[in-house]
Amino acid sequence: MAEHGRVVEASGVVKRYGAFEAVRGVDFHIEAGECFGLLGPNGAGKTTTVKLLCCVLPLTAGEIRVFGMSAAEHPRRVKARIGVCPQEFNLDPDFGVRQNLMVFSRYFDIPKAEAARRADALIARFRLEDKAGACVDDLSGGLKRRLMVARTLINDPDLIVLDEPTAGLDPQSKHQIWDEVRALKASGKTVVLTTHNMEEAELLCDRLVIVDLGRIIESGTPAAIVGRHAPADGGGTLEGVFLKLTGRQLRE
Repeated sequence: MAEHGRVVEASGVVKRYGAFEAVRGVDFHIEAGECFGLLGPNGAGKTTTVKLLCCVLPLTAGEIRVFGMSAAEHPRRVKARIGVCPQEFNLDPDFGVRQNLMVFSRYFDIPKAEAARRADALIARFRLEDKAGACVDDLSGGLKRRLMVARTLINDPDLIVLDEPTAGLDPQSKHQIWDEVRALKASGKTVVLTTHNMEEAELLCDRLVIVDLGRIIESGTPAAIVGRHAPADGGGTLEGVFLKLTGRQLRE
């Protein structure tokens, strides 16, 4: 059943590592059924924010509520309804493609027969039939990423978090991931997307925030953000606005 209302509410969120403040009091919300984007330079705090949302890291201060539940108080219940595709490849090299899906399903206590049905459906959905028995180490980067997104969906999550899902992909693989995001939205799922790809953000995100130095510095629909910062001739782009707000200096 499709969710209604706000799926995520974050207020005053802070994450410190010693004296370093990676996330510095951010507030945002995510509506059910939308694709919500997090944009920012390297080190801006995007991935840390995602890890806080997914109950991977503990909050230093503030509150995050997911499906009305406190992420700090009910991490297991929150995680049961979330699917996460991290930036880093973390597939198990000891297992093949189908085995990776089957083993991952155990984290959600999915019965074996149902897990097998879901694994086969996801293999077909992501066009991995020819590689179902292949070792992960033998897959290309694009195939690994497709498998990771497929694995993200094994528990039929209501909230899907994709952290830089198309980084380094060829155009064909990138567009397939984009099609999957559109399909997820069409089915009523909620998607959180972190990306450096401005075209991706404009095409997929209903709303987004631009994060820099641990703070949200702009938010809204892509069109509204561009409109607020575009030149008078109306020739602005999201990438141009991003560079204007975050600067052109290279980040580590």
